[in-house]
Formats: sequence, C-alpha cells, structure tokens
Amino acid sequence: MTGNTSAAPPAPLDLIIHSSRLVSGGSVTSDAFVAFTGDTVALVGSGTAWRELDAVETVDASGLTLTPGFIDIHGHGGNAHSFDDGADSIRSALRVHRAHGTTRSVLSLVTASVDTLVDRVRIIADLADSDPTILGSHLEGPFLDVGHQGAHDPELLRAPDSESIERLVAAARGTLRQVTLAPELPGGLEALHQFVDAGVVVGIGHTNTDFAGACDAFTAGASILTHAFNAMNGIHHRSPGPVAAAIATNSVTLEIINDGVHVHPEVVRLAFAAAPGRIALITDAMAAAGSDDGTYQLGSLSVTVTDGVARLTEGNSIAGSTLTLDEALRRAVRDVGLTLVDSVTALTSTPARAIGRADDLGQLAPGFGADAVLLDDDLRVRSVWAAGVLVRH
Repeated sequence: MTGNTSAAPPAPLDLIIHSSRLVSGGSVTSDAFVAFTGDTVALVGSGTAWRELDAVETVDASGLTLTPGFIDIHGHGGNAHSFDDGADSIRSALRVHRAHGTTRSVLSLVTASVDTLVDRVRIIADLADSDPTILGSHLEGPFLDVGHQGAHDPELLRAPDSESIERLVAAARGTLRQVTLAPELPGGLEALHQFVDAGVVVGIGHTNTDFAGACDAFTAGASILTHAFNAMNGIHHRSPGPVAAAIATNSVTLEIINDGVHVHPEVVRLAFAAAPGRIALITDAMAAAGSDDGTYQLGSLSVTVTDGVARLTEGNSIAGSTLTLDEALRRAVRDVGLTLVDSVTALTSTPARAIGRADDLGQLAPGFGADAVLLDDDLRVRSVWAAGVLVRH
C-alpha cells in the first residue's frame, strides 16, 4: 500500500474523498484523502493508499481544498425564515446555511418573554433529538443591558432570576448550549453561576460592563465574548473594556461577525493577532441571509435590509447580518489578510471548543463527525457533507 493513513482501515467505507488539499487541525496536507463510515470520519491519509480501500463511493477532489464543516455558534435564521418561528422555519433557514458550508449550528433566539422562550427552546430540543446537525439553542436575551440592546426589544429586557433560569434549562433538556447575558445586571453573576452549573456556556454581551467587571465574569466562568466589539464598550486607552478583558483571559473565545460591516477588517486582524486560536467567526445571520433585500421581523422588531445590510426599521441599529460562513471565510483571507489555516480554524475547531465539542467536531480526523466542505481556488463551496450526508453538490 502506497501513502500514509492515520488508522487501520475499517470495512466497508461509505465514502472516500481523495486527492485534495486538506486544511484541518491547524495544518495543511497535500494529496490527502478522508474516508467516512456513516456519520463518522473513519480514516484520514495521504498519497495513493486510498486506492486499496473498499468504498461504496469515491470523490475526486483534485485541485480542490477540503476542510471540516463550518460550525456557526451564533445565528438567527436565513432563507427568509427565523429560528424563532418554529420547526418548519428552522428547517428552511438551515438549508441555506448548509448549502454555504455550515454543517452544524447553534440556533440563536432573540429576546422574548420567558414563557415564549421556554416554548422555543423546547422546539429546538425536539429537533436536536433527531437532527445531529442542530447543536442546541442559544439564548441571546432577555438578560441584557437596555443601554446596549442593539436589535432586542427594550421592553422585554430584564434582570435574571433563578426560577426563570430553571424553567429555561429544564425545557431545553440538555440542549441549551449557550446564553448571552450582561453580568452587571442585578443577580447577573449569580445567574452566570447557575447557568454554568447547569452545563450552559455563558457569553458576555449586550453589556455596559467595564474591564474589571468583564474580568470578574470570566473568572466566574463566562467563556465567550458575544459578537466582540458590538453592543459593548469599546477599547479605550484608559478604559479597556470587555474586549481587552477577553483578550487577556486565555479561556475566553471571542465571536466576530466578519461581514465588513460589524467590524472593520483591520480590527478583525488585530483581534486574531491578539487572541490567536480564540476567534470564532459567526454569522449572527437573520432571516434575510440567502434571501433578498426587504423588510423582515427579528423577534418583535421590524428590520429593513438594504444592499445586504440589516438595520432596525425604526432607528439605525445594525440588526444581525445577512452573512454566510463561506463569505466570512473569503473575507478573512481576502480582506483581513489571514492565512487559510487560521481562517478555517476560526470556522471549525475554535467554535467547537467554545461549546465543549472539541472532541468530536471541528476536525477531519478519525472518530470526528463526518462534516466536510470542498472549496475551489476562490474559496467557493463546491460540495458539502453534514453528518456523512451530501447536502450540496
């Protein structure tokens, strides 16, 4: 047998993708192949060893780049549908993101009443039971600062309380993956502890906290900075704010919306340089992603999308994005000037680690999920597999 493999070949194999440039796990492998059995990566190698393996199907990826499937830990919808609006809308919204390389998604919910959010996380829990590409829910609200509400209804924002948290956690049945809160709210740090004790990843965002307050929240167990630079105090030379606190804390992942609107490319470059391996590119996409300009609903608020930029119809606040992760990748390489390896890491292994799934998602390695994206020289998506199933060709 010619070439190298990373494990003994199982039989039978369902699929071999061969002759690719593999970008995974922080490195590049030329003339690589990856084999799937069911929804799991069975084998990874290089050279011509794949020719001696028995597989139901082979895909020639000559001249193409193969990466792990992209993981979006913060998005609200797409395809003219919102994740807030029930199972059919969720399925429809996910289709557009799957076609753009996002193979696993945390479904973000905008601020609503606790009763409404209980119903919504329960729906997502039901879907996650049968669809492994749905990683669970993310509550972006209602425990946010009204002064940094962004595209959240200020009438529905509130301080956290133990009973509401218990109801939300119970309704999610272990699928509440992430919550964003403002730690300076009354009971904020107590709520942070309660969520962390329940196995929920806590992000700091939509917050008026300063550097010291953010450091206290990270010490207490928060481990994500929700869409860094947006809906929070910025970096000032005498008041460094939560972004600097996140950069200074090695356990914290910084989310960034790399759409050229939310964060300037030079600031994105600075963030990657300051916190290497800890930047997770997200979409924060609302319903207009993959759809047309026009008027949409984001929770209880009206949003107008013009030239692909979403803003509240009343006021001028940015209201999510129309981004897909393949576009975030292209912008990272083209506009920010990042290496392809660092850019892919920010779409794959870093978000996987941020939500506690680094052991089985975010890399093309034996035992990991069979999620893969084939890209051409312009980093345009050619094919996508999610949990071993071809979802775009």
